[in-house]
Amino acid sequence: MKTIDELIDEGVGGRRVFVRADLNVPLFGDTITDDGRIRAVVPTITKLVAAGAKVIVASHLGRPKGAPDPQFSLAPVARRLGELLGTPVAFATDTVGEDARAVVGALADGGVALLENLRFNPGETSKDDAERGAFADRLAELAELYVGDGFGAVHRKHASVYDLPARLPHAAGLLIATEVGVLKKLTEDVARPYAVVLGGAKVSDKLGVIDHLLDRADRILIGGGMLFTFLKAQGHEVGKSLVQDDQLGVVAEYLERAKAKGVEFVLPVDVVGAPSFPDLKNPVAGNPVTVAVDAFPGDLMGLDIGPETRKLFASKLADTATVFWNGPMGVFEHPDYAEGTRAVAQALLDSPAFTVVGGGDSAAAVRILGFDENAFGHISTGGGASLEYLEGKTLPGLAALED
Repeated sequence: MKTIDELIDEGVGGRRVFVRADLNVPLFGDTITDDGRIRAVVPTITKLVAAGAKVIVASHLGRPKGAPDPQFSLAPVARRLGELLGTPVAFATDTVGEDARAVVGALADGGVALLENLRFNPGETSKDDAERGAFADRLAELAELYVGDGFGAVHRKHASVYDLPARLPHAAGLLIATEVGVLKKLTEDVARPYAVVLGGAKVSDKLGVIDHLLDRADRILIGGGMLFTFLKAQGHEVGKSLVQDDQLGVVAEYLERAKAKGVEFVLPVDVVGAPSFPDLKNPVAGNPVTVAVDAFPGDLMGLDIGPETRKLFASKLADTATVFWNGPMGVFEHPDYAEGTRAVAQALLDSPAFTVVGGGDSAAAVRILGFDENAFGHISTGGGASLEYLEGKTLPGLAALED
């Protein structure tokens, strides 16, 4: 992939540069609750601005159904991006229409504009190559050069990610270059012991990466809602906890494969739970209890890993050289069920390892729970993209940037 430095060396001054970012941030009304993905693209934009480029930033936000939807507008993001850049960001109220053309046409050298949500146009996500290509053609009319820097979207075969780079001279932004460099450390000449911590709700979301890591990792630690499918596959009762019964056979097979390959599977020994899922708007929960996994009552729903498991996980991470973590250990949004996720984050900080937090809810949890992001080796901006890379899949957005 050509780097942004190489693109700048060839000359970007006075030229329109389309930057595909991932500004898919969480919103509460029009308030951004976590601006990590906006901050992640600022270095690339700043570098282009300093070189005199006319910067056109574009992204998706949420899952609108191919038409404008005010709740998914990028207007709040434009305001926050301007604050972070220290300069006003012009906002186009459409993607390829009259306002987008007018806003882009008015850009001065070193100016920045943000287009409205790309997914307001059905061509962005269409599975029809012709429809997607037609939208990419209209986007290409706005710019002369393309920089891909939306790592969180590179696993999607979308118009602005996959088709547009084929229509313009292109390069990888600073964020994508960093993300790919980090992921290579997790797949090529990995420093060992190499531990992977996986959480999140559904085991089905992680089967591909587990399958791939059975040939690569030394230890795999399992938490989150997915742990109960593993426990049930081992014959444990799990009460009212989340279980994917259709995955029990696959999980049992993975446990056997891990044993045969000498990969250590570390499962919780205790959990924290309650009779029902907590009200996340109410910080006071209904009597959380801690139980051992071999004494699980039928009326309990597991919601976090327990205190003994937190100690166990910390001990398994203490001597590692490389750690990848994706997925919270419990319902971290509620204070009664955040301690497992907090303990894993702290164990990563205490470990001498090169630590990678694999995006998504894990990255959000690190920030929400008050940890210093700079203390970790790397916090990814793309959970799904990171997982698919680790599965060994070809990511369309990265392939499109290669020459």
